[in-house]
Amino acid sequence: MTTHVPLSEQEAAAVIAAASGQRVALGVAGAGTKAGVGRSVVHRESLSSQGLSGVTLCEPAELVIGARAGTPLAEVERTLAGNGQELSFEPPDLRALLGIAGEPTIGGLAAANLSGPRRIMAGACRDSLIGVRAVNGRGEIVKSGGRVMKNVTGLDLVKLLAGSWGTLAFLTEVTFKVLPRPERRATLVLHGLDDKRAIAALSAALGSPFEVSGAAHVPAMDGRGARTLLRTEGFAFSVDYRLKSLRALLSPFGDGEILDDGEGAALWRDVRDVAHFMRDGDAVWRVSTAPSRAADITSALSRALDCRFIYDWGGGLIWLSVPVDGDAGASVIRSIVTTTGDHATLIRAPAEVRANVAVFHPIAAPLMRLSKDIKHAFDPEGVFEPGRMYDGV
Repeated sequence: MTTHVPLSEQEAAAVIAAASGQRVALGVAGAGTKAGVGRSVVHRESLSSQGLSGVTLCEPAELVIGARAGTPLAEVERTLAGNGQELSFEPPDLRALLGIAGEPTIGGLAAANLSGPRRIMAGACRDSLIGVRAVNGRGEIVKSGGRVMKNVTGLDLVKLLAGSWGTLAFLTEVTFKVLPRPERRATLVLHGLDDKRAIAALSAALGSPFEVSGAAHVPAMDGRGARTLLRTEGFAFSVDYRLKSLRALLSPFGDGEILDDGEGAALWRDVRDVAHFMRDGDAVWRVSTAPSRAADITSALSRALDCRFIYDWGGGLIWLSVPVDGDAGASVIRSIVTTTGDHATLIRAPAEVRANVAVFHPIAAPLMRLSKDIKHAFDPEGVFEPGRMYDGV
């Protein structure tokens, strides 16, 4: 495979324009740390953003940061930490889960729209992305959004590119709004709850005025009892008050244990990055649902499959691990979640499975037509990642 690593936006545009003219398909990546997600499609040529690196904007007073797409995420986070700030949506690190080395890039994060446990409070990666520069499938340089929140235009295009997995345009620069790091974080842990009771507790906490920034449930597994996790953060006196109030509110669910940031942070990393809960060699699915349906979905799945799971986002996100047999449980999982109007995405599986299974949840014909129209508008020759998400998209 030929890999193009442009050192400038103009060089990237020239590579893409040439590929479009010759109708050559391009794989698109940052450092390739998410290469295992999506349908397994092999392209003769690829385009990497790793040559486009460096923080281009850092305005702590404006709570924004901008960087070229190939900038390592760790570099961005170090820059923010030096100013007492952070990316609000708690980016997950899926390298261990996917079995891939390398340094995740800020552009890859935006292209995948990945968000961690704090999404329930701060919104998704897409919600923090306020500006992009990119090259479309014609080789044209496009700018959308802005570098501050005031008078920003073009945010609809910014949001569209977030989560497009490189199928619409090649990101060259991204700008995010950020938040100050909280003075204190602490976690309330409830022990021994079954799934329905745990989600009821999470829902009660999320419906309270006590501003929960993380709400997850880890069922009993690997010799450890079930743990229901609720995180609060902010000024120390506020966290103390909210923890006391949450403990009183949730007293019908048992006495809670309070963990400060050190021990609690390790638990939340495990939830955020998923890897420690998933059996080696299993396929891993990501199910999006309503918390009120989550326990019923996992109960139905457990009756049909040998599976294990954890809940995040108050039960709105289920990480599911199943053995790789045949279609990796796709037919069973999709039949169960589709009846409730939910979505299941295959995150980890061998290439031969991903080549034959719909990795992203099938969408209705009207939405597919719209997706193909959008793809054609951005990339008329189908240069970027053809087939990674759906046929023709």
